[in-house]
Amino acid sequence: MNPPAPPTVTDAPAPWALTGRGYISLLRFPEGHPAQDAFVPPQLAGQRGRGRQALLMFVDYQQSAVGPYHELLFIPGGFPFADGRRHLSISRIFVSSMDSVVNGRRNWGIPKELAQFDVRYRDGGLDRVRLSQGGTVFAELDYSRFPLSLPFTTALVPRAWRTLGQQYEGQTFIYTPSAQGWVRPGRLRAARIDPAVFPDVGAARDLFTVEVPRFAMRFPVANRPT
Repeated sequence: MNPPAPPTVTDAPAPWALTGRGYISLLRFPEGHPAQDAFVPPQLAGQRGRGRQALLMFVDYQQSAVGPYHELLFIPGGFPFADGRRHLSISRIFVSSMDSVVNGRRNWGIPKELAQFDVRYRDGGLDRVRLSQGGTVFAELDYSRFPLSLPFTTALVPRAWRTLGQQYEGQTFIYTPSAQGWVRPGRLRAARIDPAVFPDVGAARDLFTVEVPRFAMRFPVANRPT
């Protein structure tokens, strides 16, 4: 049983239905670069696979169980979990809503933290995302996108590839989001990062980026193996 949410925070148990837009980037880090492991929780430290690929996602949720909010997250790779399988895991994530912070931790063990987002679409031909805490900017991302759009659905993606696992406060959470919508080619043009606050994705090569101009997503109730 989850503890009740603080009285000033919306109590929003899973599942969630969400809509929005965003960017997904597959990155490749230099051999031995510390950014991939910089924020991995102690329970998973040293257990990431040997791959140099990681995922960066910026999401602009326009509808959710806790209202609209922005999100920036980093997935450094796959890790072993209590169900005997390896799963992708979010190691660092910032959102613009305290409702999202509290419920994301409670529902899925996602280690969300609060930040202020400044998001500007089509600013000088780019989509620009800036994150700050206490007035100090720690991440600036510039994206470009191209006009061709194609439909997508995660129903075509093997379940094992889209299942995530989290270790948070002594608990294990395993969950498999699903989504459908539209994608089109994009590019991460620039990333200026304070590595003390977020993984230094500016050190990585953008293998490919897609913009998701609109999507509908479902986050289910997480499994909690012992």
